[in-house]
Amino acid sequence: MPFLPVFLWTDILIFLLLAVVAAAVIYIRRRPHLRAPWKSVIQRRRGMIAIMVLSCYVVIGLLDSLHYRPALEDEGDATGTHYATEVVSVFDRIAQPLRQQVEKTYSAPFAHRLYVKEMQTTEDGTLVYDYPRLKYGASHLDHPDNKLDDIINTVIQATLLSLLLVIIVFILHCLFNRKRLGGSLLGQAGRITRGGSDYPLRTFYLMLFLLTATVFNLVALSADYHVFGTDKVGQDVLYQALKSVRTGLVIGTLTTLVMLPLAIMLGIAAGYFRGWIDDIIQYIYTTLNSIPGVLLIAAAVLILQVYMNNNPEQFETIAERADMRLLFLCIILGVTSWTGLCRILRAETLKLREAEYVLASRSLGASNFSILHKHILPNLMHLVLIAVVLDFSGLVLAEAVLSYVGVGVDPSMISWGNMINSARLEMARDPVVWWSLTAAFISMFILVLAANLFADVVRDAFDPRMQGAR
Repeated sequence: MPFLPVFLWTDILIFLLLAVVAAAVIYIRRRPHLRAPWKSVIQRRRGMIAIMVLSCYVVIGLLDSLHYRPALEDEGDATGTHYATEVVSVFDRIAQPLRQQVEKTYSAPFAHRLYVKEMQTTEDGTLVYDYPRLKYGASHLDHPDNKLDDIINTVIQATLLSLLLVIIVFILHCLFNRKRLGGSLLGQAGRITRGGSDYPLRTFYLMLFLLTATVFNLVALSADYHVFGTDKVGQDVLYQALKSVRTGLVIGTLTTLVMLPLAIMLGIAAGYFRGWIDDIIQYIYTTLNSIPGVLLIAAAVLILQVYMNNNPEQFETIAERADMRLLFLCIILGVTSWTGLCRILRAETLKLREAEYVLASRSLGASNFSILHKHILPNLMHLVLIAVVLDFSGLVLAEAVLSYVGVGVDPSMISWGNMINSARLEMARDPVVWWSLTAAFISMFILVLAANLFADVVRDAFDPRMQGAR
Protein backbone atom coordinates (compact mmCIF):
# COMPACT_ATOMS: atom_id res chain seq x y z
CA MET A 1 0.00 0.00 0.00
CA PRO A 2 1.58 3.34 -1.01
CA PHE A 3 0.28 5.09 2.11
CA LEU A 4 -1.11 4.37 5.57
CA PRO A 5 -4.27 6.34 6.45
CA VAL A 6 -4.08 8.25 9.73
CA PHE A 7 -7.28 9.19 11.53
CA LEU A 8 -6.71 11.99 14.01
CA TRP A 9 -9.42 12.81 16.52
CA THR A 10 -10.07 16.21 15.01
CA ASP A 11 -10.30 14.64 11.53
CA ILE A 12 -12.99 12.25 12.72
CA LEU A 13 -14.97 15.03 14.39
CA ILE A 14 -14.65 17.30 11.35
CA PHE A 15 -16.09 14.74 8.95
CA LEU A 16 -18.74 13.78 11.51
CA LEU A 17 -19.74 17.43 11.63
CA LEU A 18 -19.74 17.49 7.81
CA ALA A 19 -22.11 14.50 7.78
CA VAL A 20 -24.41 16.26 10.25
CA VAL A 21 -24.44 19.38 8.06
CA ALA A 22 -25.26 17.27 4.98
CA ALA A 23 -28.12 15.58 6.86
CA ALA A 24 -29.38 19.01 7.99
CA VAL A 25 -29.33 20.28 4.39
CA ILE A 26 -31.45 17.30 3.27
CA TYR A 27 -33.83 17.86 6.18
CA ILE A 28 -34.18 21.59 5.45
CA ARG A 29 -34.75 21.09 1.71
CA ARG A 30 -37.87 19.03 2.45
CA ARG A 31 -39.45 21.70 4.67
CA PRO A 32 -40.46 24.99 3.02
CA HIS A 33 -40.67 26.94 6.28
CA LEU A 34 -37.02 26.10 7.01
CA ARG A 35 -35.87 26.46 3.42
CA ALA A 36 -37.26 29.99 3.02
CA PRO A 37 -34.87 31.82 5.41
CA TRP A 38 -31.82 29.99 4.03
CA LYS A 39 -32.95 30.88 0.52
CA SER A 40 -33.10 34.54 1.55
CA VAL A 41 -29.51 34.25 2.81
CA ILE A 42 -28.30 33.13 -0.63
CA GLN A 43 -30.43 35.75 -2.38
CA ARG A 44 -28.56 38.59 -0.70
CA ARG A 45 -25.30 39.76 -2.21
CA ARG A 46 -23.47 39.82 1.11
CA GLY A 47 -24.60 36.28 1.78
CA MET A 48 -23.39 35.09 -1.63
CA ILE A 49 -19.99 36.74 -1.15
CA ALA A 50 -19.55 35.34 2.36
CA ILE A 51 -20.58 31.81 1.34
CA MET A 52 -18.15 31.73 -1.59
CA VAL A 53 -15.23 33.00 0.48
CA LEU A 54 -15.98 30.63 3.36
CA SER A 55 -16.29 27.74 0.90
CA CYS A 56 -12.68 28.31 -0.20
CA TYR A 57 -11.50 28.11 3.40
CA VAL A 58 -13.60 25.00 4.03
CA VAL A 59 -12.15 23.23 0.98
CA ILE A 60 -8.60 23.94 2.19
CA GLY A 61 -9.50 22.76 5.69
CA LEU A 62 -11.05 19.51 4.46
CA LEU A 63 -8.09 18.72 2.20
CA ASP A 64 -5.80 19.34 5.15
CA SER A 65 -7.88 16.93 7.28
CA LEU A 66 -7.15 13.88 5.11
CA HIS A 67 -3.97 12.59 6.75
CA TYR A 68 -1.72 9.68 5.88
CA ARG A 69 1.82 8.37 6.30
CA PRO A 70 3.57 7.77 2.96
CA ALA A 71 5.36 4.48 2.33
CA LEU A 72 9.14 4.52 2.37
CA GLU A 73 11.10 3.36 -0.65
CA ASP A 74 11.54 -0.41 -0.78
CA GLU A 75 15.14 -1.36 -0.09
CA GLY A 76 14.69 -5.10 -0.46
CA ASP A 77 13.47 -5.60 3.10
CA ALA A 78 11.32 -8.73 3.28
CA THR A 79 9.62 -7.71 6.52
CA GLY A 80 7.00 -5.68 4.67
CA THR A 81 6.22 -2.08 3.81
CA HIS A 82 7.56 0.59 6.13
CA TYR A 83 5.91 3.97 6.49
CA ALA A 84 7.34 7.37 7.31
CA THR A 85 6.88 8.70 10.83
CA GLU A 86 5.82 12.09 9.47
CA VAL A 87 2.07 12.55 9.01
CA VAL A 88 1.11 14.58 5.96
CA SER A 89 -2.21 15.54 4.39
CA VAL A 90 -3.68 15.71 0.91
CA PHE A 91 -3.19 19.48 1.04
CA ASP A 92 0.51 18.92 1.76
CA ARG A 93 0.66 16.74 -1.32
CA ILE A 94 -1.02 19.37 -3.48
CA ALA A 95 1.19 22.15 -2.07
CA GLN A 96 4.33 19.98 -2.14
CA PRO A 97 6.44 22.55 -4.06
CA LEU A 98 5.71 25.18 -1.43
CA ARG A 99 6.44 22.70 1.32
CA GLN A 100 9.73 21.43 -0.07
CA GLN A 101 11.23 24.62 -1.50
CA VAL A 102 12.94 25.65 1.73
CA GLU A 103 15.52 28.40 1.71
CA LYS A 104 18.31 29.00 4.20
CA THR A 105 16.60 31.75 6.19
CA TYR A 106 14.56 34.94 5.74
CA SER A 107 13.75 36.26 2.28
CA ALA A 108 11.35 39.04 1.38
CA PRO A 109 8.25 38.55 -0.82
CA PHE A 110 9.21 38.00 -4.50
CA ALA A 111 12.89 38.37 -3.58
CA HIS A 112 15.72 36.57 -5.37
CA ARG A 113 18.25 37.04 -2.56
CA LEU A 114 18.31 36.35 1.16
CA TYR A 115 17.36 39.08 3.59
CA VAL A 116 20.72 39.00 5.41
CA LYS A 117 24.28 39.33 4.13
CA GLU A 118 26.77 36.47 4.28
CA MET A 119 30.37 35.86 3.35
CA GLN A 120 30.50 34.33 -0.11
CA THR A 121 33.17 33.07 -2.45
CA THR A 122 32.91 34.42 -5.99
CA GLU A 123 33.91 32.56 -9.16
CA ASP A 124 37.38 34.11 -9.10
CA GLY A 125 37.93 32.92 -5.51
CA THR A 126 37.56 36.26 -3.71
CA LEU A 127 35.46 36.68 -0.58
CA VAL A 128 32.61 39.18 -0.62
CA TYR A 129 30.05 40.15 2.01
CA ASP A 130 26.76 40.30 0.11
CA TYR A 131 23.21 38.97 -0.10
CA PRO A 132 23.37 35.38 -1.42
CA ARG A 133 21.11 34.19 -4.22
CA LEU A 134 18.07 32.14 -3.23
CA LYS A 135 18.01 28.46 -4.04
CA TYR A 136 14.43 28.46 -5.38
CA GLY A 137 13.11 32.04 -5.51
CA ALA A 138 13.46 33.42 -9.06
CA SER A 139 15.93 30.67 -9.83
CA HIS A 140 14.52 30.33 -13.36
CA LEU A 141 15.75 33.80 -14.30
CA ASP A 142 19.28 34.41 -15.55
CA HIS A 143 18.94 38.12 -14.74
CA PRO A 144 16.61 38.32 -11.70
CA ASP A 145 16.98 42.09 -11.43
CA ASN A 146 14.47 42.25 -14.32
CA LYS A 147 11.96 39.99 -12.61
CA LEU A 148 9.17 42.59 -12.69
CA ASP A 149 8.43 41.82 -16.34
CA ASP A 150 8.25 38.10 -15.56
CA ILE A 151 5.86 38.71 -12.65
CA ILE A 152 3.60 40.93 -14.79
CA ASN A 153 3.48 38.35 -17.59
CA THR A 154 2.65 35.59 -15.12
CA VAL A 155 -0.15 37.66 -13.58
CA ILE A 156 -1.62 38.48 -16.99
CA GLN A 157 -1.58 34.85 -18.11
CA ALA A 158 -3.12 33.57 -14.87
CA THR A 159 -5.82 36.28 -14.93
CA LEU A 160 -6.73 35.53 -18.55
CA LEU A 161 -6.93 31.82 -17.73
CA SER A 162 -9.28 32.52 -14.81
CA LEU A 163 -11.40 34.77 -17.05
CA LEU A 164 -11.63 31.98 -19.64
CA LEU A 165 -12.76 29.55 -16.95
CA VAL A 166 -15.48 31.95 -15.76
CA ILE A 167 -16.68 32.44 -19.36
CA ILE A 168 -16.92 28.66 -19.83
CA VAL A 169 -18.93 28.31 -16.61
CA PHE A 170 -21.19 31.19 -17.73
CA ILE A 171 -21.83 29.57 -21.12
CA LEU A 172 -22.62 26.21 -19.52
CA HIS A 173 -25.00 27.96 -17.13
CA CYS A 174 -26.78 29.66 -20.04
CA LEU A 175 -27.08 26.35 -21.90
CA PHE A 176 -28.57 24.71 -18.81
CA ASN A 177 -31.10 27.54 -18.37
CA ARG A 178 -32.06 27.38 -22.06
CA LYS A 179 -32.77 23.67 -21.74
CA ARG A 180 -34.72 24.13 -18.52
CA LEU A 181 -36.58 27.40 -19.22
CA GLY A 182 -36.50 27.64 -23.00
CA GLY A 183 -35.57 30.65 -25.11
CA SER A 184 -32.34 31.51 -26.84
CA LEU A 185 -28.80 31.36 -25.52
CA LEU A 186 -28.37 35.12 -25.84
CA GLY A 187 -31.67 35.65 -24.07
CA GLN A 188 -30.53 33.61 -21.07
CA ALA A 189 -27.19 35.44 -21.03
CA GLY A 190 -28.99 38.79 -21.07
CA ARG A 191 -31.29 37.67 -18.27
CA ILE A 192 -28.31 36.85 -16.06
CA THR A 193 -26.38 40.04 -16.87
CA ARG A 194 -29.46 42.22 -16.28
CA GLY A 195 -30.04 40.66 -12.86
CA GLY A 196 -33.32 39.00 -13.83
CA SER A 197 -32.75 35.96 -11.61
CA ASP A 198 -33.94 35.49 -8.05
CA TYR A 199 -30.31 35.07 -7.02
CA PRO A 200 -27.46 37.63 -7.30
CA LEU A 201 -25.78 35.87 -10.23
CA ARG A 202 -23.81 38.95 -11.26
CA THR A 203 -22.26 38.99 -7.81
CA PHE A 204 -21.64 35.26 -8.08
CA TYR A 205 -19.72 35.54 -11.34
CA LEU A 206 -17.78 38.57 -10.16
CA MET A 207 -16.71 36.72 -7.02
CA LEU A 208 -15.98 33.60 -9.06
CA PHE A 209 -13.63 35.61 -11.25
CA LEU A 210 -11.93 37.27 -8.27
CA LEU A 211 -11.46 33.97 -6.43
CA THR A 212 -10.25 32.02 -9.46
CA ALA A 213 -7.92 34.86 -10.43
CA THR A 214 -6.49 34.90 -6.90
CA VAL A 215 -6.01 31.13 -6.86
CA PHE A 216 -4.48 30.95 -10.34
CA ASN A 217 -2.13 33.86 -9.64
CA LEU A 218 -0.98 32.36 -6.35
CA VAL A 219 -0.39 28.98 -7.98
CA ALA A 220 1.49 30.47 -10.93
CA LEU A 221 3.59 32.90 -8.90
CA SER A 222 4.39 30.47 -6.08
CA ALA A 223 5.91 28.06 -8.59
CA ASP A 224 8.80 30.48 -9.19
CA TYR A 225 8.71 32.92 -6.25
CA HIS A 226 8.03 33.05 -2.54
CA VAL A 227 4.91 35.23 -2.72
CA PHE A 228 4.93 36.05 1.02
CA GLY A 229 8.64 35.44 1.55
CA THR A 230 10.17 32.89 3.91
CA ASP A 231 10.55 32.67 7.68
CA LYS A 232 13.57 32.17 9.91
CA VAL A 233 14.12 28.56 8.85
CA GLY A 234 13.42 29.30 5.19
CA GLN A 235 9.90 27.84 5.01
CA ASP A 236 7.46 29.49 2.63
CA VAL A 237 5.12 31.86 4.51
CA LEU A 238 2.29 31.39 2.00
CA TYR A 239 2.31 27.68 2.80
CA GLN A 240 2.15 28.47 6.52
CA ALA A 241 -0.78 30.87 6.05
CA LEU A 242 -2.75 28.27 4.06
CA LYS A 243 -1.80 25.48 6.46
CA SER A 244 -3.19 27.55 9.35
CA VAL A 245 -6.67 27.54 7.83
CA ARG A 246 -7.50 24.09 9.22
CA THR A 247 -6.46 25.08 12.73
CA GLY A 248 -8.70 28.14 12.65
CA LEU A 249 -11.67 26.19 11.31
CA VAL A 250 -11.22 23.40 13.88
CA ILE A 251 -11.16 25.91 16.74
CA GLY A 252 -14.23 27.68 15.38
CA THR A 253 -16.36 24.61 14.64
CA LEU A 254 -15.44 21.83 17.06
CA THR A 255 -15.68 24.19 20.01
CA THR A 256 -19.32 24.67 19.01
CA LEU A 257 -19.96 20.94 19.42
CA VAL A 258 -18.94 21.23 23.07
CA MET A 259 -20.63 24.56 23.75
CA LEU A 260 -24.08 23.99 22.20
CA PRO A 261 -25.35 21.03 24.27
CA LEU A 262 -24.40 22.70 27.55
CA ALA A 263 -25.87 26.08 26.59
CA ILE A 264 -29.12 24.71 25.15
CA MET A 265 -29.93 22.15 27.85
CA LEU A 266 -28.98 24.27 30.83
CA GLY A 267 -30.41 27.52 29.43
CA ILE A 268 -33.80 25.99 28.61
CA ALA A 269 -33.94 24.06 31.89
CA ALA A 270 -33.18 27.17 33.94
CA GLY A 271 -35.80 29.29 32.18
CA TYR A 272 -38.57 26.69 31.99
CA PHE A 273 -38.41 24.90 35.36
CA ARG A 274 -37.18 27.89 37.42
CA GLY A 275 -36.97 27.36 41.17
CA TRP A 276 -34.02 25.45 42.57
CA ILE A 277 -32.98 24.21 39.13
CA ASP A 278 -32.62 27.80 37.95
CA ASP A 279 -30.65 28.68 41.10
CA ILE A 280 -28.18 25.82 40.62
CA ILE A 281 -27.58 26.60 36.93
CA GLN A 282 -27.14 30.30 37.65
CA TYR A 283 -24.66 29.44 40.39
CA ILE A 284 -22.68 27.24 38.00
CA TYR A 285 -22.27 29.78 35.20
CA THR A 286 -21.77 32.68 37.61
CA THR A 287 -18.95 30.79 39.32
CA LEU A 288 -17.45 29.84 35.96
CA ASN A 289 -17.58 33.45 34.77
CA SER A 290 -15.80 34.61 37.93
CA ILE A 291 -12.69 32.65 36.90
CA PRO A 292 -10.55 34.42 34.28
CA GLY A 293 -10.88 32.38 31.11
CA VAL A 294 -7.22 32.63 30.12
CA LEU A 295 -6.09 31.28 33.51
CA LEU A 296 -8.52 28.37 33.33
CA ILE A 297 -7.40 27.49 29.81
CA ALA A 298 -3.74 27.80 30.75
CA ALA A 299 -4.19 25.49 33.73
CA ALA A 300 -6.00 22.88 31.64
CA VAL A 301 -3.40 23.00 28.85
CA LEU A 302 -0.55 22.64 31.35
CA ILE A 303 -2.24 19.60 32.91
CA LEU A 304 -2.53 18.01 29.47
CA GLN A 305 1.08 18.84 28.68
CA VAL A 306 2.27 17.12 31.86
CA TYR A 307 0.16 14.06 31.02
CA MET A 308 1.60 13.83 27.49
CA ASN A 309 5.15 14.20 28.80
CA ASN A 310 4.59 11.40 31.31
CA ASN A 311 2.93 9.08 28.76
CA PRO A 312 4.84 9.50 25.49
CA GLU A 313 4.08 5.92 24.42
CA GLN A 314 0.44 6.85 23.77
CA PHE A 315 1.40 9.20 20.94
CA GLU A 316 3.25 7.60 18.04
CA THR A 317 3.86 10.80 16.05
CA ILE A 318 4.28 14.49 16.68
CA ALA A 319 1.06 15.11 14.74
CA GLU A 320 -0.93 13.01 17.23
CA ARG A 321 0.47 14.99 20.17
CA ALA A 322 -0.36 18.27 18.48
CA ASP A 323 -3.83 17.04 17.51
CA MET A 324 -4.61 15.95 21.08
CA ARG A 325 -3.66 19.38 22.39
CA LEU A 326 -5.82 21.02 19.71
CA LEU A 327 -8.79 18.83 20.63
CA PHE A 328 -8.29 19.52 24.33
CA LEU A 329 -8.13 23.26 23.61
CA CYS A 330 -11.47 23.03 21.76
CA ILE A 331 -13.01 21.26 24.76
CA ILE A 332 -11.73 23.87 27.21
CA LEU A 333 -12.88 26.75 25.02
CA GLY A 334 -16.30 25.11 24.75
CA VAL A 335 -16.56 24.63 28.50
CA THR A 336 -15.67 28.28 29.16
CA SER A 337 -17.74 29.89 26.38
CA TRP A 338 -21.24 28.40 26.81
CA THR A 339 -22.34 30.76 29.57
CA GLY A 340 -23.23 33.72 27.33
CA LEU A 341 -25.61 31.73 25.13
CA CYS A 342 -27.03 30.01 28.21
CA ARG A 343 -28.03 33.39 29.69
CA ILE A 344 -29.73 34.43 26.45
CA LEU A 345 -31.68 31.18 26.15
CA ARG A 346 -32.71 31.32 29.83
CA ALA A 347 -34.13 34.83 29.42
CA GLU A 348 -36.00 33.94 26.23
CA THR A 349 -37.38 30.73 27.76
CA LEU A 350 -38.72 32.67 30.73
CA LYS A 351 -40.76 34.71 28.26
CA LEU A 352 -41.85 31.78 26.07
CA ARG A 353 -43.08 29.64 29.00
CA GLU A 354 -45.79 32.26 29.62
CA ALA A 355 -46.91 32.38 25.99
CA GLU A 356 -50.53 31.46 25.30
CA TYR A 357 -49.77 28.43 23.14
CA VAL A 358 -47.50 27.02 25.87
CA LEU A 359 -50.14 27.59 28.55
CA ALA A 360 -52.73 25.95 26.30
CA SER A 361 -50.52 22.89 25.75
CA ARG A 362 -49.92 22.59 29.49
CA SER A 363 -53.65 22.83 30.26
CA LEU A 364 -54.36 20.08 27.71
CA GLY A 365 -52.03 17.75 29.59
CA ALA A 366 -48.93 17.90 27.39
CA SER A 367 -45.78 16.74 29.14
CA ASN A 368 -42.86 19.03 29.85
CA PHE A 369 -40.70 17.17 27.36
CA SER A 370 -43.33 17.60 24.64
CA ILE A 371 -43.64 21.34 25.35
CA LEU A 372 -39.87 21.81 25.32
CA HIS A 373 -39.48 19.80 22.13
CA LYS A 374 -42.39 21.23 20.12
CA HIS A 375 -42.76 24.80 21.37
CA ILE A 376 -39.74 26.08 23.30
CA LEU A 377 -36.76 24.73 21.36
CA PRO A 378 -38.02 25.59 17.82
CA ASN A 379 -38.62 29.18 18.88
CA LEU A 380 -35.08 29.43 20.26
CA MET A 381 -33.22 28.00 17.27
CA HIS A 382 -32.83 31.36 15.56
CA LEU A 383 -30.97 32.62 18.65
CA VAL A 384 -28.81 29.50 18.71
CA LEU A 385 -27.94 29.78 15.04
CA ILE A 386 -27.14 33.48 15.25
CA ALA A 387 -24.99 33.00 18.35
CA VAL A 388 -23.06 30.13 16.78
CA VAL A 389 -22.24 32.08 13.63
CA LEU A 390 -21.28 35.18 15.60
CA ASP A 391 -19.08 33.21 18.01
CA PHE A 392 -17.15 31.56 15.17
CA SER A 393 -15.04 34.63 14.40
CA GLY A 394 -14.44 35.23 18.10
CA LEU A 395 -13.12 31.69 18.54
CA VAL A 396 -10.77 32.07 15.56
CA LEU A 397 -9.35 35.21 17.14
CA ALA A 398 -9.18 33.47 20.53
CA GLU A 399 -6.80 30.86 19.09
CA ALA A 400 -4.49 33.62 17.89
CA VAL A 401 -4.51 35.32 21.30
CA LEU A 402 -3.96 32.07 23.25
CA SER A 403 -1.10 30.95 20.98
CA TYR A 404 0.41 34.42 21.34
CA VAL A 405 0.55 34.04 25.14
CA GLY A 406 1.85 30.46 24.87
CA VAL A 407 -1.21 28.43 25.95
CA GLY A 408 -2.75 27.80 22.54
CA VAL A 409 -2.07 25.04 20.05
CA ASP A 410 1.13 22.98 20.08
CA PRO A 411 4.21 24.92 18.88
CA SER A 412 4.80 22.23 16.23
CA MET A 413 1.37 22.93 14.68
CA ILE A 414 1.19 25.73 12.14
CA SER A 415 -1.43 28.30 13.06
CA TRP A 416 -2.03 32.01 12.71
CA GLY A 417 -1.45 32.43 16.44
CA ASN A 418 1.95 30.76 16.26
CA MET A 419 2.84 32.87 13.22
CA ILE A 420 1.93 36.05 15.10
CA ASN A 421 3.80 34.80 18.18
CA SER A 422 6.97 34.20 16.17
CA ALA A 423 6.61 37.63 14.56
CA ARG A 424 7.20 39.37 17.89
CA LEU A 425 10.97 39.09 17.60
CA GLU A 426 10.90 39.56 13.85
CA MET A 427 9.27 42.97 14.22
CA ALA A 428 12.12 43.97 16.55
CA ARG A 429 14.78 43.15 13.93
CA ASP A 430 16.58 45.73 11.86
CA PRO A 431 15.55 45.59 9.08
CA VAL A 432 12.04 44.52 10.07
CA VAL A 433 10.70 41.14 8.93
CA TRP A 434 7.09 42.15 8.38
CA TRP A 435 5.70 39.56 5.95
CA SER A 436 4.92 36.72 8.40
CA LEU A 437 2.68 38.96 10.47
CA THR A 438 1.13 40.44 7.33
CA ALA A 439 0.31 37.03 5.83
CA ALA A 440 -1.28 35.81 9.07
CA PHE A 441 -3.24 39.05 9.45
CA ILE A 442 -4.58 39.00 5.86
CA SER A 443 -5.62 35.33 6.04
CA MET A 444 -7.32 35.73 9.40
CA PHE A 445 -8.92 39.06 8.46
CA ILE A 446 -10.57 37.64 5.33
CA LEU A 447 -11.95 34.63 7.23
CA VAL A 448 -13.29 36.71 10.13
CA LEU A 449 -14.76 39.33 7.78
CA ALA A 450 -16.55 36.67 5.71
CA ALA A 451 -17.84 35.00 8.90
CA ASN A 452 -19.16 38.31 10.23
CA LEU A 453 -20.88 39.14 6.92
CA PHE A 454 -22.47 35.69 6.92
CA ALA A 455 -23.56 36.14 10.56
CA ASP A 456 -25.15 39.49 9.72
CA VAL A 457 -27.16 38.00 6.85
CA VAL A 458 -28.20 34.97 8.92
CA ARG A 459 -29.37 37.24 11.72
CA ASP A 460 -31.53 39.25 9.32
CA ALA A 461 -32.99 36.04 7.85
CA PHE A 462 -33.78 34.19 11.07
CA ASP A 463 -34.51 36.89 13.65
CA PRO A 464 -38.31 37.43 13.72
CA ARG A 465 -37.86 41.02 14.88
CA MET A 466 -35.63 41.82 11.89
CA GLN A 467 -38.17 40.20 9.56
CA GLY A 468 -40.90 42.37 11.04
CA ALA A 469 -38.76 45.48 10.51
CA ARG A 470 -38.37 44.65 6.82
